[in-house]
Amino acid sequence: MRVSTTVVQAEPVRLTFPSTFWWGAATAAYQIEGSVDADGRTPSIWDTFAAQPGRITGGDTGAVSTGHYERFREDVKLMAELGLSAYRFSIAWPRIRPAGGHGVNAAGLDFYDRLVDELLTAGIQPVATLYHWDLPQELEDTGGWTSRETALRFADYAAVMGARLGDRVAMWNTLNEPWCSAFLGYGTGGHAPGRRGHVHALTATHHLLLAHGLGIEALRAAGATGTLSVALNAGAVRPLTASAEDADAARRIDGLLNRIFFDPILRGSYPADTVEDTRDLTDWGFVRAGDLATISTPVDAVCVNYYQPDLVSAAPAGVLDHGTCYPTAQAVQFHPTPGPVTHMGWSVDPTGLRDLLLRIRRDYGDRPLYVTENGAAYDDRPGPDGDVDDPERIGYLRGHLAAVHEAILAGVDLRGYFVWSLLDNFEWAFGFSRRFGLIRVDYATLERTIKASGRWYSEAITHNGFDLS
Repeated sequence: MRVSTTVVQAEPVRLTFPSTFWWGAATAAYQIEGSVDADGRTPSIWDTFAAQPGRITGGDTGAVSTGHYERFREDVKLMAELGLSAYRFSIAWPRIRPAGGHGVNAAGLDFYDRLVDELLTAGIQPVATLYHWDLPQELEDTGGWTSRETALRFADYAAVMGARLGDRVAMWNTLNEPWCSAFLGYGTGGHAPGRRGHVHALTATHHLLLAHGLGIEALRAAGATGTLSVALNAGAVRPLTASAEDADAARRIDGLLNRIFFDPILRGSYPADTVEDTRDLTDWGFVRAGDLATISTPVDAVCVNYYQPDLVSAAPAGVLDHGTCYPTAQAVQFHPTPGPVTHMGWSVDPTGLRDLLLRIRRDYGDRPLYVTENGAAYDDRPGPDGDVDDPERIGYLRGHLAAVHEAILAGVDLRGYFVWSLLDNFEWAFGFSRRFGLIRVDYATLERTIKASGRWYSEAITHNGFDLS
């Protein structure tokens, strides 16, 4: 007897996002613009850092990079082809304020004027970041972010940009990832300007936060009409075990990664445990009366950049990490999260993004949120036909967007998501050896090719969602 069987195909699960959701992509000026000595631009700390032998993989620099300064109209057309509703770019401070002083470089302003107008003509919301790590070198020569004066000069710069672009930019980030600026630039020296010292890192942290608050005030005073925020590279910090020692290690790192930025901005105070943890290093005398009131000037939204969670434990007795970028955390050990990793060696774990968004809502209240960076580097290469098939990146985006969707269903007021990055680009200390882009750049010819992941993302934008399967 023949028994017939019927296979029932499960209906695909479709994730749909709010109708006003921003589907974006992000870049940074030094990573894509090139033309570092064009039209009055003066050197930044990354120009200086990249020129030092041994600092950057392959001896690469951002002198040419993707040539975006000359090819921005071509790039905006590619954004429109993808269907982006928003584009997050950064403004190069050295193009606007030569030497970081009080003068204004008209040619630099004109470039960002043209870029913003081009975006608006294409129906793409401009999202501007004022500081994505490219401090004018002359400000570094007078102390950089360890000097309070740099925060004051940032406020002047913010006022100029708010007056020029404030009627057209949809959202502003004062700073991008101040943790990286302070802890990598002034703590371990792995990023520009290459200075080392945990006290430098904490001092720079405070002055960056002060610059943020002053920048928000300056943008509002200049009449900027867009959403005002800051982009923090936050993370889910998890203890390796349930032991009290591992829980304390996670508390310490969470304080130095997350709460040292979120608390001053959203609560007007530094986390007491983090201040106490670092008392042997500094008396925090760089914090002056009125600073925290300025830093906590209200923002309109909270923006976060997420790449991977942190899994930590107390180190075995006698084992100390003297190279740690976290002040007073020498006795904390970091562990890889089980599972796949990207070409950067970063863990692929979308649950960390979901948990981070839920944690922000739980600890800091209902606020408009944006994911302003999320993406992955893979060693993708063009095939014989010139196409770039990058299924790992598609899987990464699908998983993290599903995590974002979970957070929205749980009540998080998440209003947009920006892929890092629109283009392959200069990946800081890794030079051109890591590719994050939805669009491949041939660095010899500067030819652009939309990757399979870019096509997938474009489809998701078109349908305002995607099939989870």
